[in-house]
Amino acid sequence: MTKRLVLALLLAARVAAAHEVRPAYLELREVAAGVYDLLWKVPAAGDDRRLGIYLRLPAACRNVAPPSATLAANAYVERGRVVCADGLTGDEIRVEGLAATLTDVLVRVEHAGGSTQVARLTADRPGFVVARAPSGLDVVRTYLPLGIEHILTGIDHLLFVLGLLLLVDGFGRLVKTISAFTVAHSVTLSLATLGVVAVPPAPVEAVIALSIVFVASEVVKRHHGVTTLAQRQPWLVAFTFGLLHGLGFAGGLSAAGLPAEHIPLALLFFSIGVELGHFSFVAAVLAAAQALRRLPLDPPAWAHAVPAYAIGSVATFWLIERVQGFW
Repeated sequence: MTKRLVLALLLAARVAAAHEVRPAYLELREVAAGVYDLLWKVPAAGDDRRLGIYLRLPAACRNVAPPSATLAANAYVERGRVVCADGLTGDEIRVEGLAATLTDVLVRVEHAGGSTQVARLTADRPGFVVARAPSGLDVVRTYLPLGIEHILTGIDHLLFVLGLLLLVDGFGRLVKTISAFTVAHSVTLSLATLGVVAVPPAPVEAVIALSIVFVASEVVKRHHGVTTLAQRQPWLVAFTFGLLHGLGFAGGLSAAGLPAEHIPLALLFFSIGVELGHFSFVAAVLAAAQALRRLPLDPPAWAHAVPAYAIGSVATFWLIERVQGFW
C-alpha cells in the first residue's frame, strides 16, 4: 500500500462528492381505490435549486389539489394526492432527465391490499410498469444493485475498510479481519432492517466516523513501532465497529423498505449486494497496490504515514460535522 494509491482514492472520493450521487425517492401509497398519496423527493443542487429530473405519471392520473413543495435540507420535497383511473397496476411511471445526472430514483408503490413494489430507475431504465405484486426476480433485480450501490457510494465505509487494509499484514490475517467485519455488519443490518434493533441514525453516523479515526490512529502507531491490541487482534476491532457499520448500512433500506411478500429475499440480496461491492473494493485496492509495487518508486520514510493522516483528517472532519448535527 503506497501513498500515491491512497491519495488517489481520497481524490476520487472528493471528486465523487462533487457530483450528485444521492438518489431521488418516489413514494405512492394507495389510500383508497385509485387514490394515492404522493411523496416526491429530489436532491437539491445548491441552496435554491433542484436537480432537473421530473416525474411523469400515467395520463389517467390527476392531482386532487395542487401539491405542496418545499426546498430544504438539501432536497426538494413535493407532497400531494393523485387519483388514477383504474389504479396504477399495468401502467408505466417514468422519470425524465436522469441521463443528465449521476443520480437514480428509488420508487416505492404501496397497494391498498398490502403488497409493495420497489423499483430502481436509472438513466438506462427511466421507467417501470407497476405490478400488483413484485415477483422474486423483480426483488433480486432491485435489491442486489441497491446493495452494491450503497456500499460503493458509502465513502465512510470504504475508508474504514481501507484503514484495515493498511493495518493488517498477511493474507490470512486480512481474510480473518474482513470476514469479521462482514459477519458483524450482516448481523446488525438484518436486526435493524427487521426492526429488532432501533438506533437513531445521527449517533451511528458519528461513531462510524470515529471508527475511521481510530483505525487511522492505529496505523500511525504501527508505523511508530507501538504495538496495540488492534494490531495483535485486528479482527476484534473489525467485528466491533462492523456492528455499528451494519446499522449504517440499514439506512440504505430505511426509505425503500422491504416488500411484504419477499422480506427474506430482499434482505438477502441487499446484503449480497453490499458484500459484492465491499469485496470488489478490497480486490481493486489490492490489485492497484500490487501494480504500484512494480513501479520504480523510492518514497521517503515519512511517506508511509501520509495515507493514515489523510484518512484520519477526512474522518475527523466528518466526526465534527456529524456531532454538530446533533443540535
